[in-house]
Amino acid sequence: MTDDQFLSPTRATYAIVAESYGEFVPPVRDDIEDRALLAAFADLVRGGPVADLGCGTGHVTTYLASLGLDVSGIDLTPEMLAIARRNYPELRFSEGSLLGLDLPDGGLAGAVAWYSIIHTPPSRLPAVAAELFRVLRPGGYLQVGFHVGDQHNHRTQGYGQEGFSLDIYWLPVDGVGDLLSDAGFEILTKVVRNPAARVPQGRVLARKPA
Repeated sequence: MTDDQFLSPTRATYAIVAESYGEFVPPVRDDIEDRALLAAFADLVRGGPVADLGCGTGHVTTYLASLGLDVSGIDLTPEMLAIARRNYPELRFSEGSLLGLDLPDGGLAGAVAWYSIIHTPPSRLPAVAAELFRVLRPGGYLQVGFHVGDQHNHRTQGYGQEGFSLDIYWLPVDGVGDLLSDAGFEILTKVVRNPAARVPQGRVLARKPA
């Protein structure tokens, strides 16, 4: 599978659901546990630029900004970015892909990939991890959020819309840790939220060695 074969339907799907997306995805500020994880991340990266990679409509970007971070958002889908810019005009948003970020080597103090790796086929995740490693400065931090499991789901409806094509990959938390370790990261924290739920949620905090 080429990059375009999965990036194009993902971009097209989020273009369809962009306006309704916020009605179905609660803001991260409404979740006390995720607020705590992101606040801890913010304490580690203060004083340097931070990117919310796969920012969607910007709800994580604006929360990180509220914590005092110099944060910008990057997303694959122009329609999602248009909503982010409309809702948060004081923040910076730009278009880009996790497989090829228009960012300099070692330029970021921190990066968040909040449910933005879940549409990438596992065979392409090492390239994503390498790109995340590249854009972080030595000593920089990465916070990743994802669905926990070991399966591939294909959706044709959701977020109040239908008629699209979206692949979602649930990933084992240890597998994500190994993926990042193989890319050169030090793994600091691995968390599984709601392990008994139908779809547990994973969080991994990693650091690029100084």
